Amino acid sequence: MQTLFKNRWIMLALVAIVMIPLMHYGLMTNTAVAGGLLFIGNISFNTIPTNIRVPLFYAEMDNSQAGYFSQAKRALLIGQMVTGSTAVAGTPYLVSKTDQAKTLFGKGSMLARMHEVYRANDSFGEVWCIPVADAGAGVVATGTITVTGPATAAGSIPFYIAGQTVSVGVALSDAATAVATAIAAAVNAAVDLPVTANAVGAVVTLTCKWKGPTGNDITVLDCYYGAAGGEALPAGIGLAYVAMASGATNPVITGAITAMGDIEYDYVIHPYTDATSLGVIATEMNDTTGRWCYARQIYGHAYSALRGTLANLQSAGTALNDQHSTIAGFETDVPDPSWEYAAAYGARNAVFLNADVARPTQTGQLVTILPARPGKRFLLTERQTLLTNGIATSYTSVGSVYIERAITTYQKNALGYADPSYLDSETMHQSAAVIRRLRSIITSKYPRHKLAADGTRFGPGQAIVTPSVIRGELTAEYGRMELDGLVENGKLFAKYLVVEIDANNPNRMNVLLPPDYVNQLRIFAVLNQFRLNYPVGS
Repeated sequence: MQTLFKNRWIMLALVAIVMIPLMHYGLMTNTAVAGGLLFIGNISFNTIPTNIRVPLFYAEMDNSQAGYFSQAKRALLIGQMVTGSTAVAGTPYLVSKTDQAKTLFGKGSMLARMHEVYRANDSFGEVWCIPVADAGAGVVATGTITVTGPATAAGSIPFYIAGQTVSVGVALSDAATAVATAIAAAVNAAVDLPVTANAVGAVVTLTCKWKGPTGNDITVLDCYYGAAGGEALPAGIGLAYVAMASGATNPVITGAITAMGDIEYDYVIHPYTDATSLGVIATEMNDTTGRWCYARQIYGHAYSALRGTLANLQSAGTALNDQHSTIAGFETDVPDPSWEYAAAYGARNAVFLNADVARPTQTGQLVTILPARPGKRFLLTERQTLLTNGIATSYTSVGSVYIERAITTYQKNALGYADPSYLDSETMHQSAAVIRRLRSIITSKYPRHKLAADGTRFGPGQAIVTPSVIRGELTAEYGRMELDGLVENGKLFAKYLVVEIDANNPNRMNVLLPPDYVNQLRIFAVLNQFRLNYPVGS
């Protein structure tokens, strides 16, 4: 019996010799029991006081170890409403259905049309709208259709106004004035059009429903599909167009920006590409004081669209340099207006990025958008020019329009030298995703922890964090992101990761985070080194 008792104490002594140094250097953090020897810690509670004396059982909830990363992504549409609509300018509205948008912002309004096109491309995402009122000094855009006749055969006129179809019936022997009256009636009956119409004699005047230069982007044409598509004017009828013009003065959008507050909008879609509006957007999104600054961490990316010739778009792109903005350039022959193109482009990017933030958004179809007709589309060399001058591109295939490359307008660093680091918009969305995931880990698990140096001896259950603990958390989450295909090279990340307590502030931990984002397959190059015949015996 004495021998057994003696051996037991020898064993316990050996355990103590091994385990106490482990606890001292922070290598063992859980309470251990070995042969009756208990290492007593001091668990950190959030609400149960240490001096409570009333018996018996108390329990508090702690979800810090149960959470997982989840991010609700929102799209925001900014656009003009029509006079007399029920919405209040500069107020955010959660709008799930387009019928609601029409009620709020007016039928045929820019914002209602943006919502309808967005929903056609993204039927699931959460959509918010902030309406903008016309500028007081704004001028409406107008255009005309002049009819010649009479009709020598019955038929119908297939109109395309801002990409929307309007069919006008024509009877045999209808005079030009009668056809003009019928055109005006058909346009006014189509309440979702962005224009109203008035016929005087054989001339139909179209007037945009809101003020500003965006109204100049409303296209008016007939027989888009041509004879091959079964479209032709009734015999004897001629139509002459004066394009929509004279719209002037965009509204000031600072009120809409203020209304965004600190709510996270990952996709901010708007129709304005004038220097003033883009400057307001850039200020709101910037890295120093905007949504991407360290103090706000709201993030998000802006999408808009611009119609133009190659020269005009190239010129517009060279004047820009903002990694937080993507401007989709499109041909002058595209029937749809810029605000609807922007809505489709932003929505399709949102669908793909919500599914996987690291995959490229190329090949995303822009539903409802009609392409420029053959012979009027940008060639590959022209799209290359746009992509080297800050303008995002699309391409046409089998009668549909698709995203080609959603680049940002960023092109040069602060010294004016070419810099491709922020070329692709996907890089910005990846950056936001990585930061948000790491932020979620730290804020969920360590919101009220004490900070100690590595090697500090503390009991298990203590709310104490050390650089090594944080390093472990960041490395583990990086590994999970690597499995999710968001980042790569986990071993090199761990090698270059630096976590340390600030030398001048013992309450501050500094981290040098070196993530390696997974890239996108953009170019697949093949050298077809063909043979007419392999040599015998090769």
